[in-house]
Amino acid sequence: RSRAADARAPGSSRGAQGKAELQAQQHGESRRVSCSGARSVLAGLMDLISPEGLRQDGRRADEVRRVTVDIGTLAKADGSATLELGNTIVLAAVYGPHEVQKRSSLLHDRAMITCEYSLAPFASGERRKRQRGDRRTTESAAFIRNALESNILSHLMPRTQIDVVIQVLQADGGQQCAALNAAMIAIIDAGIPVRDMVSCCSAGYLEATPILDPNYLELSHSMELLVALNPNQDDSLAMVQMDAPRVSADNFEAVLQLAISGCKAIHKVLRDAVMDHCAKALTASGTIS
Repeated sequence: RSRAADARAPGSSRGAQGKAELQAQQHGESRRVSCSGARSVLAGLMDLISPEGLRQDGRRADEVRRVTVDIGTLAKADGSATLELGNTIVLAAVYGPHEVQKRSSLLHDRAMITCEYSLAPFASGERRKRQRGDRRTTESAAFIRNALESNILSHLMPRTQIDVVIQVLQADGGQQCAALNAAMIAIIDAGIPVRDMVSCCSAGYLEATPILDPNYLELSHSMELLVALNPNQDDSLAMVQMDAPRVSADNFEAVLQLAISGCKAIHKVLRDAVMDHCAKALTASGTIS
């Protein structure tokens, strides 16, 4: 019996070895199938513009994301507004005009305008801690402040200070544009006189196609051109900023014109929101019925 058992042992070991090899082969095939499936999913994600000219969120190349505005969201601020640009949400508050806090910064012929721009830690998928006053936030604050300074009638309020505080609550591309638009509405809500209601929109160049108001996914593969427009001053440009690799002159002109058209579309939404807010305020006060 022991001899018979010893005779069967080599066969059983060879069977076990063959079974293990078969399982390894099947595992390898399934792994190749899963890898090929992952590659197909990535290929689909990279197809940001379909052959029909639609982007992944269903918009065409020349369409702006949905814009909603809520005015007067903060009771203790002189002016405030919450603006949603697609999935991007921004809160802006304005304090002033008030007495200058630092006498050394006092301007005798006009009001001093300060701007604080920050990104909430939960605003995006990045869990990187941003230092206060880093390069990106500083540049964004400067862009917004310069656009506002060109429109606020600061000479009517000399020796005063106006503080603009902006918080990005959710970021999905276009944060600077949404921040400037929200700040402009908050300025108007505070009753500060302005020359024009500046509006801002961005545009990009993706897969040889100019696109309007790119989101975060599209910006990871595209350049970005920010344009701040004064629609009631012969469509003069308040600010232009490009954060992108090199583009040809023809492509830049196409992207610029697309961004200007986006500014006009957003300006109409902002104007309607202000008019509706004023009508509600006058009705509530009994001025009009």
